[in-house]
Amino acid sequence: MDSLEISFWVVAMLVVLALAFDFMNGFHDAANSIATVVSTGVLKPQQAVLFAAFFNVLAISVFQLKVAATIGKGIVEPGVVDHHVVFGALLGAITWNVITWWYGIPSSSSHALIGGIVGAVIAKAGAGKLIGAGVMKTVAFIFVSPALGFLLGSMMMVVVAWIFRRTPPLRVDRWFRRLQLVSAGAYSLGHGGNDAQKTIGIIWMLLIAAGPSYAVASDKMPPSWVIWSCYIAIGLGTMFGGWRIVKTMGQRITKLKPVGGFCAETGGAMTLFIATAMGIPVSTTHTITGAIVGVGAVRHPSAVRWGVAGNIVWAWVFTIPASAFVAAVSYWVSLKLF
Repeated sequence: MDSLEISFWVVAMLVVLALAFDFMNGFHDAANSIATVVSTGVLKPQQAVLFAAFFNVLAISVFQLKVAATIGKGIVEPGVVDHHVVFGALLGAITWNVITWWYGIPSSSSHALIGGIVGAVIAKAGAGKLIGAGVMKTVAFIFVSPALGFLLGSMMMVVVAWIFRRTPPLRVDRWFRRLQLVSAGAYSLGHGGNDAQKTIGIIWMLLIAAGPSYAVASDKMPPSWVIWSCYIAIGLGTMFGGWRIVKTMGQRITKLKPVGGFCAETGGAMTLFIATAMGIPVSTTHTITGAIVGVGAVRHPSAVRWGVAGNIVWAWVFTIPASAFVAAVSYWVSLKLF
């Protein structure tokens, strides 16, 4: 077997690994899209995952590839990325996702991937090869996205409560059971649009590094097969769902009714749409958690289980350094493997 064949099979293996991460992203983050609609009883779990998966894939026709461009070209300086870096980044992200899924912790697949890229690049060439602006805006949105989700979710709750203040509760519940289908669809659309593009970005990064023989003649646009395969992979992951995390997101933070679920999903969807339009890879987990807490806090501060929310925040804090550490180790291991 000559070096070209080896190179091809290494690239193929890394593409499959990236799609596995994308599938796991959908699996891990399915709770973000469906927890509220399941916990309020609007949809059965099997219906909810199919509903969310459809809108995950539909996002391919709605959003430009600005997030993919940030991941593919906005985090690391050109010429640094190779197959060892990509391997380390993916293994770091996947390892952290598996750990947090096993313990039912709604952490961020997005920031696990960013942490993986950062750790692998530092292991290879040092922190100087990172693009500070790209890394910093991603890190900043660890705090901005849940805060914006909190603000928009709580504002939606206040507005809805004022508009329907004289409407009988049973009628409000009936209306918002239907409206929650709209908000859940919008949130799933935002989830697919932002999260699928992160995997598109890392495969794009890999193909650019591999050279024009891998159907990337320029760095203006990833191949269409990459775009479609990533959206389909995240949709399939969502269909299988991450039920350990659904319980945490849907009931343990605060008890939700259909009106609260609608407000949380709408506030979260608005946040995702804004971030995706700006090309910022954000955590759908952070976003919906902030929105759920905002909705609960409007009802009464004691309606939120702040201890559960606090444990989730600690997982957010550790995500980037933990995945970066595993990625650095994986990078060094990969040097021995291929």
